[in-house]
Amino acid sequence: MTEFLRSDVMIAFAVMTAVTVASRLGDYWLMGYVNVTPRVRRMLDALPGSIIVAAALPVAVNGGPVVVFAILAAMAVTIIHRNDFIAVVTGMAVAAAARALGFGG
Repeated sequence: MTEFLRSDVMIAFAVMTAVTVASRLGDYWLMGYVNVTPRVRRMLDALPGSIIVAAALPVAVNGGPVVVFAILAAMAVTIIHRNDFIAVVTGMAVAAAARALGFGG
């Protein structure tokens, strides 16, 4: 049997899948009891941005100046064009170009 198909690995995958599905369904159920006031609506609207910041900040801190510059370029494109796809492509291109030119590590 391969390393990937061991029973303990499959059990771990099943448990992680069950926890993910339960938390998603539980969120929908719990939100049924929340009165969506304007304040709650603003909080929910801001949530995707805060998740992106929470994911990108550790990368920026540990990635060095090239990563910070790429993230700033992606943010500028997002503000100017309001297109997430173009922003991601720009950030990747800036990081790739900077590394190809010998900047960063």
